[in-house]
Amino acid sequence: MNISPLNVVLLVIIGLLAVGIYGLLITRNLIKIVLVLQILVKSAMLALVLAGKVGNNLGLGQSLAATVIVADTVVAVVGLALAVQVRRRFGTLDVADISTLRG
Repeated sequence: MNISPLNVVLLVIIGLLAVGIYGLLITRNLIKIVLVLQILVKSAMLALVLAGKVGNNLGLGQSLAATVIVADTVVAVVGLALAVQVRRRFGTLDVADISTLRG
């Protein structure tokens, strides 16, 4: 069986997606949720680069990946800042405990 480098990258993308989805299903901590979302975004970024490579337009895939990196960094910083504020206000980062609070 001959495995090409593109198939290896595709398997890595599928693996990262699986780890990210599994992490979203089992974690209840806000900071861990932000980290798992980062893993999911990294798999999407690799998929963009792979699509650019397969479509013979690697520059477009790389520029889209760079745009995703910038947008993802902003989202991560805002998410972590919100998690810090939730921790200060409610004393917990557990999503189940936060969703039962009123006020």
